[in-house]
Amino acid sequence: ESAELPVRWSETENVAWKTPLPGKAWSSPVIWGDRVWLTTATEDGTQLSVICVAKSSGKVLLKKQLRLLAAPQYCHPFNSYASPSPVIEEGRVYVSFGSPCTACLDSSTGEVLWQRTDFVCNHFRGAGSSPMIYENLLVLHFDGSDRQYVVAMDKQTGKTVWKTDRSVDFHDLEAGTGQPSREGDLRKAFSTPVIADVEGKPLLVSLGSMALYGYDLRTGAERWRAEAIGSHSGACRPVLGHGLVFSPMGSGLELWAVRPDGHGVVTDTHVVWKHKGNVSRRPSVLLVGDLLFMVDDAGVASCLEAKTGNGVWKERLGGNYSASPIDAGGKVYFFDQDGKATVIKASREYQVIGVNRLDDGFMASPAVSGNALFLRTKSALYCVENRPVRVGPALTTTAPGR
Repeated sequence: ESAELPVRWSETENVAWKTPLPGKAWSSPVIWGDRVWLTTATEDGTQLSVICVAKSSGKVLLKKQLRLLAAPQYCHPFNSYASPSPVIEEGRVYVSFGSPCTACLDSSTGEVLWQRTDFVCNHFRGAGSSPMIYENLLVLHFDGSDRQYVVAMDKQTGKTVWKTDRSVDFHDLEAGTGQPSREGDLRKAFSTPVIADVEGKPLLVSLGSMALYGYDLRTGAERWRAEAIGSHSGACRPVLGHGLVFSPMGSGLELWAVRPDGHGVVTDTHVVWKHKGNVSRRPSVLLVGDLLFMVDDAGVASCLEAKTGNGVWKERLGGNYSASPIDAGGKVYFFDQDGKATVIKASREYQVIGVNRLDDGFMASPAVSGNALFLRTKSALYCVENRPVRVGPALTTTAPGR
C-alpha cells in the first residue's frame, strides 16, 4: 500500500513503460524484487505459459510454455484459460491454470521445480481460483461441475497433504428444486481463500458454491459452513476484519458478515448481517477502517458500515467490472472492463479524485510495488507512477519475448 500512487494517468501521462502481452489471460501480476510474474494462455487454451518481466523496465526476461494441451476443456468466452493469479515468495513462484496444470518455478531461473497435472475437475466455464501459501502449504480450490474440493499441497514437492470435499448437499440446496444437477453452474465457484486466526489456530475461510466454509488449515477438517441456498459461481475473495468475515455469496447477490468462531452449520447462529442489492459477483470487497467499499459487476459502487452492514452511500460509476479494487493513501481505485479507472476518496462522503483511461480494458486486478501501479489490461502490462514533466516521449514500449 502506498500513499504516493498516481491518481491521474493515460497512454501519454505517468506511464513508465508498457509491455504488450501475448495470448488471452485475466490473471493478475505478482511482484518480488525486480521481477513481475504473470500467466498467459492462447485463446484456444492449447498453450499454457508463464511470463516474467523486469519491474524497472518492462523488458521480458522469460516466456516459458508449461503445458501443451491437445483438447482443452471448454472455457466461456468471458473467461480465459489463464485466469488464476500466481502467488510468489522468496525464490519461488507458484502458478495454476486449474486442473490442467499447477506448477512451482524457481523465480531466479524459471526452472520448473514441480508440476501437477493429475487433478480432476471439470471447470465447465474455465478456472478462476488462485492458489495461496501458508507455511509449508500451497492451497487451491477446485469447484467444478463434477467435483468440488479444496486441496493443500506441500509447497516444496507438490505432493498432496490433505484434500477435503465440499460438504453442502447439492441435492437439497440447488435453487430449492431438490433436483440433483451433476453438471452446470450450480456447483461452480471461482473464489480464492483467506486465512483467519481463530482461537489461536489458522482457519481457511473459503467460498464455494452455496456455502462459505471454515477449515482447519493444517488438517483440512471442516470446522463450519454458512449455507446460502441457491447462490453459486462466487468469485470474490472474502475479507477479514472487526472479528468478522465479509463475503459476497455469489449469484445470491448478498454480502454476508459471518463470525468465524462457529462449529457445524452456522447459518442461523453466526451470520451477523446480510446486505442485499448491488453486491458484486466478481470484484472483491475492500475493508478500509470501519467502512466496506465495493462495486457490482454493472458499475454501481457502494460504501457500507462494516460492523452493521448499513449503507453509507451508493453511486453509479458506469461501465462493467471484474477486476478487484484496491485502496492506498486514503483512496480507492476501481478498474472497469473498458479501460477506465476511477479514483475516489475512501470516506463516508463520495468524492471522485480522478478518472483515467487506457486503450484496453481491465479483467485482472492491479498490483502495487513502491509508488507504482502495475496494471494488466487485456493486451498489455503497464507500470504507472507519478513522473516529472519532460520534453519528448516518456514512454518505453517493450515487445513481448518469444
